[in-house]
Amino acid sequence: MAGPRLPNLAWRNLWRNRRRTLITLFSIAFGTLLAVVSTGLGDASYAEMIDYASRLGGGHVVLQHEDYADHPSLKSTVVADEATLRAIRDRPEVRAVVSRVSGGLMLATSSNNVGAMVLGVDPRREDETTLGLVESLVEGEMFAEPDDKGIILGATLAENLDLEMGKKVVYTITDKSGEITSGLARVSGIIETGTTEFDANMCLLPIDSLREVLGYGPDEATQIAVFVDNHRKAEALAASLSEQLGDREVALPWFEALPDLAGFVAMKEGGNVVLQAIITVLIAAGIFNTLFVSVMERMREFGILAAIGFSSRQLFALVLWESLWVGLCGIAAGILLTAWPYYYLSTTGLDITAMSGGAQTQVAGVTMAPIMYIGLYPPHALVIAGAILLATLTAGLYPAYKAGRVVPVEAIRSA
Repeated sequence: MAGPRLPNLAWRNLWRNRRRTLITLFSIAFGTLLAVVSTGLGDASYAEMIDYASRLGGGHVVLQHEDYADHPSLKSTVVADEATLRAIRDRPEVRAVVSRVSGGLMLATSSNNVGAMVLGVDPRREDETTLGLVESLVEGEMFAEPDDKGIILGATLAENLDLEMGKKVVYTITDKSGEITSGLARVSGIIETGTTEFDANMCLLPIDSLREVLGYGPDEATQIAVFVDNHRKAEALAASLSEQLGDREVALPWFEALPDLAGFVAMKEGGNVVLQAIITVLIAAGIFNTLFVSVMERMREFGILAAIGFSSRQLFALVLWESLWVGLCGIAAGILLTAWPYYYLSTTGLDITAMSGGAQTQVAGVTMAPIMYIGLYPPHALVIAGAILLATLTAGLYPAYKAGRVVPVEAIRSA
């Protein structure tokens, strides 16, 4: 029997016991469904969390002074003029670039003093795609100009200071030279994110007004936030930008700038790998059982094939072809079984409000959306398909070995 005809013969052998084959294919398809859904939900939720955290923090890639990460200080600054920002912005993977000033200050009114974190922003550059806090404005509006005299407070922070819209507040801060300085602003907005960490400790100031108080130059900032269209491009972009920075400046991808979130994502992805490994082993065990029983039932047939000229290598390859067909058909069945659930979860999503008791769920300081969607990262789909094929071929090795070792006379006589 010529080698090229082995795939056809293996295909016919596969359907000689239709019920057993269909049961095996359903087990593969169901395993594929579990793998796609669990991985896809993780990919989509992690991407959303990373994007949301980046819009609250310093971006997908953060350009800052090398000492700022370990010792956040308003003395540790970077300088980026408009030409530099434009050069970064013109990169194809970059969606937006903004300069920011961040640090700590003291807010004071006639009734109370409260410490808070401040973020100086340029309203001409910022919108909801770069600053998630914009979406959380419940009163007032964003600054009109970078030298505006307003201040936007977190809802809990405003309540602790007994402040309302239009009221004045004095902020005290340590400037670039280490001197204590102060400024006066009028409440122009209130933000409410639902995250205690932000609502009780965050305020926004126009970047040029804050620069003036701090003694900064017109292009000086503590951070340059770079946003990309896909967070997986952040590491390569950070490496590329690092080559263009000065000796005292660094470019950090999101997972270095947000280590708590990166640790959570790594832990969850590790757990998903373990789950996928268990699913793969279960699939392989089912396939092994099917192929082994099939081979043992057909030992006389293999003996006859060997007697009429089949070599051990061809018998071995025949069973491996059967296992390959099982894997390919299983993947096709998995696609059919997964198509509708994937479409539903990618468009309608899974509402987790009831699971959290109506409360917002926070992970590493990031508020998760109440509806989870699925979005499988394409390379992960290839990994799932490759794992299934590898499992089926691995499961077929021993049955193929048994078929290849058949002794024609003994096999025919024993049957």
